[in-house]
Amino acid sequence: MSVAEPAAPSPSDAGGAAASVDRLRAWRGGPRLGTAYYNEYLPGDAHSRRARLETDLRLMTDAGITCIRVGESVWSTWEPRDGEFDLDWLTPVLDGAHAHGIDVILGTPTYAVPPWLARKHPELAVVRRDGSRVPWGGRQEADYTSEVFRGYAERVIRAVLGRHGRHPAVVGVQLDNEAGLHLIHNDHVVARFRRWVAARYGDVDTLNREWGLTYWSHRISEWDELWHPAGNTTPAYDLAWRRFQAELTAEFIEWQAGIARELVADDTFLTTCIAYQRPAMDDVAVAAHLDVACGNAYYLAQDSLDLAREGAGGQWYADDVPQLILMADRMRGSREAPFLVTETGAASIGPAWLTRPPYDGQLAQAAWLLVARGARLVSYWHWHTLHSGAEVHWGGILGHDLEPGRIHREVARIGREFAGAASWLADAEPDADVGIVYAHDSEWMMAFEPPLAVGGGTPDRAAYGRIVGAFGRAAVDAGLQVGYVNERRLPEPGELLARFPALIVAGLIVASDRTLTVLEEYARLGGRLIVGPRTGYGDDEGRMRAAVAPAVLGPAAGVAYREFAALADPVAVVAPDGPLAGASGQAHGWVDALEAGDADVVLRYDHPHFGRWAAATRSVVGDGTVTIVGTLPDRSLLRAVVTDAAGPARVAGPLAERPLQVTTHSLAGARGRVWVVHNWAPESRTVAVTRDVASVVDDATHDAGTVVELGPWDVRIWREA
Repeated sequence: MSVAEPAAPSPSDAGGAAASVDRLRAWRGGPRLGTAYYNEYLPGDAHSRRARLETDLRLMTDAGITCIRVGESVWSTWEPRDGEFDLDWLTPVLDGAHAHGIDVILGTPTYAVPPWLARKHPELAVVRRDGSRVPWGGRQEADYTSEVFRGYAERVIRAVLGRHGRHPAVVGVQLDNEAGLHLIHNDHVVARFRRWVAARYGDVDTLNREWGLTYWSHRISEWDELWHPAGNTTPAYDLAWRRFQAELTAEFIEWQAGIARELVADDTFLTTCIAYQRPAMDDVAVAAHLDVACGNAYYLAQDSLDLAREGAGGQWYADDVPQLILMADRMRGSREAPFLVTETGAASIGPAWLTRPPYDGQLAQAAWLLVARGARLVSYWHWHTLHSGAEVHWGGILGHDLEPGRIHREVARIGREFAGAASWLADAEPDADVGIVYAHDSEWMMAFEPPLAVGGGTPDRAAYGRIVGAFGRAAVDAGLQVGYVNERRLPEPGELLARFPALIVAGLIVASDRTLTVLEEYARLGGRLIVGPRTGYGDDEGRMRAAVAPAVLGPAAGVAYREFAALADPVAVVAPDGPLAGASGQAHGWVDALEAGDADVVLRYDHPHFGRWAAATRSVVGDGTVTIVGTLPDRSLLRAVVTDAAGPARVAGPLAERPLQVTTHSLAGARGRVWVVHNWAPESRTVAVTRDVASVVDDATHDAGTVVELGPWDVRIWREA
């Protein structure tokens, strides 16, 4: 044990070594398998856990696992009492991993505070919107913006990384874990928010004007009159509050990165595990302080992976195939670069009532899907199923008996396939046919006042994700490959067109003039722009625009709407003529009542009231097209709209025809293009190949014209022969 006093946090440079240092070299040789490993969680004493270590490491190498994540959840093990550190318990794990050729990502333990700290400083507990404090007993209860917390956090970070950060097994450091769980309402945070607003707007008259505070007598004359967020009803205030909270999270990760960089080798990468649904998470802002983006890719298995199924969505996990695909694409979008999956399910995920172990083949399907969309690491949470604590039903690679079984065998199969494909996938980049614009500001605005409702008329706080997800699902169903681009990083129109021949922008209710102008010019240059409901209705302050909607894009397309409605029940829609003639379905959730003007009507409502308006229009704008969809058509109809509007895939796939439950994704590397073909169905499907292909994981070859049978829950990885 060593004893130290708390140190006040000091400003740290988040920068690193010279640009010539390649911190991602370990991830350039093809996809790798990993797992979270917690030897300290095993039952028994230190001697029995030490004895088990060699068995675990051998079983990992047998399965092709070459990376483990350790240490991020056990601050009270690292520092069992205030200032007393036990740092040597991890040394055998690191030494053993190194001996077995297994790389290690070492976590800082700051998201799970020890009980002695919670007892000594009860004021560190996060205050919720309603004024209650988050009680200790779970994790992430502490206000990580507090200078007091930062002092203790820096001390343990320096102790852990100072001892182990340069161990030869350590290739990366994970900073905290799944940050942004709470919107922090502690008094000093609210006071800091007032200062943040003052710095942003300069004077109260500007704020009163920009936020429209004449309404309900909300005008302020001094900054200390800016009210507490708990009582807020003003949309612009809430948008600012959410932006501020996200900045706090990003600043916390940046602060940790500055400390960690001092204590590790120049070529050690820094990252964090992003939980994308956290309310105070802006993944792009956080990822700007990382060397590589990492995150969770959880999904429900079994029948949820039937592509014919449409899940409910809005959860921390995907409950259908398109959601899983889009989850991976969004992870790549965090840095617009390859990423690492630090957590995905092995035997099961979550609590007992979600226990759905994957059917045979589904683990390989998910792993290859993640790789096909840019993952360089697929790491399972976790190695052994826990025997105690809150997650005992969250199934690991090994069950409670610690014996290798079906899941271990499936993981080992994936490991062999990854190894066989490595040379073809080294530094390979996923292809993309259509871009999806994603915007946290619109996500937060729709959480504040959702345009959609769920059963019984309850506001759907996840409405933005539901809207974007519907259009993303349509792209997947259309056989298109997706790439995410964050609205704040929207490039100039020419670059945007070079990256994406088609672009979806749905639900973008918070949009700057610059964003809308870029989108208009993108279409004029030849892009195929698909605009979904609510896009362009508000400005970047969260105010509704005093203009005919949709702003900028509507006038360019000759389309407008002046009325809108939330639908209590579905409304019939039909395609009057044109390429979708005869198609019909239903509109759900919302109606932007489109006045088509000179635009072609793609869909119209079949309804005594709504029938006067178009549900979807198409306009030629410059060298491109703008398709405006004012509602959420059902799945098959929206697929038809997106298929027609987006045009053909940029990269021709290897299949003559694609059955509806089959997907094809591709990556291009130095040795050529690789196709990952999935059958997301419980029955076999047959496909005919249009070119000579060869497997990159075994010796199978198929000549052009050959009919290939894909088994249930099958995945094939082919190259051009």
